[in-house]
Amino acid sequence: MRTLCASTLIGEFFVIGFAGLVAMKDPNLSMGTVWTVSGVAMVLSILLCGMITRPGGVQLGWALQLALIASGFFVTTMFFLGVVFAALWWASVHYGRKIDEAKARFAAQSDEGSPA
Repeated sequence: MRTLCASTLIGEFFVIGFAGLVAMKDPNLSMGTVWTVSGVAMVLSILLCGMITRPGGVQLGWALQLALIASGFFVTTMFFLGVVFAALWWASVHYGRKIDEAKARFAAQSDEGSPA
């Protein structure tokens, strides 16, 4: 699960950065505010890569997905990209857990078959 979720989060890191560049062009937003919010979100996405397997890591990932969708109120394209990344996040968590379960079963079968 960790690899799939981290890949999604790294993709979000870049999307958040590019969204910050687009948001800079909005005359109603100050550059400091845009880069503070974008910077915090980018750092959070990187930190979450290491926190995926810890308690609350997946839930923080979901919070980031909701924030990404909500950023669509400032950069309209982010509504679409936020939903896409939320779907990728769901798939990463869902299929990542299935892969982890399969690896555990395979390891258990390998341990049973090996001589002591």
